[in-house]
Amino acid sequence: MRNNQINVPEAKQAMEQFKMQAAQEVGVNLTNGYNGHLTSREAGSVGGQMVKNNCPIRTFRYDRRNRIAMGHILTVQYIATITV
Repeated sequence: MRNNQINVPEAKQAMEQFKMQAAQEVGVNLTNGYNGHLTSREAGSVGGQMVKNNCPIRTFRYDRRNRIAMGHILTVQYIATITV
């Protein structure tokens, strides 16, 4: 079951502040309360910025020797999500 209710009522103000900060970073003019004047693109950019700030993705790349063929080097890429 999915819902978007905040589980900790004390966190509501912090989430509102986080949303306003994300909107400011992408240049969207948010108001307190309902923001029905926003386009889908603007609303999506705010949500995307919130996810980007909350869950940055890091990519690590290094070379390792191939264990099957002697003398061959295989490039390995790891993608990791780092949550702060």
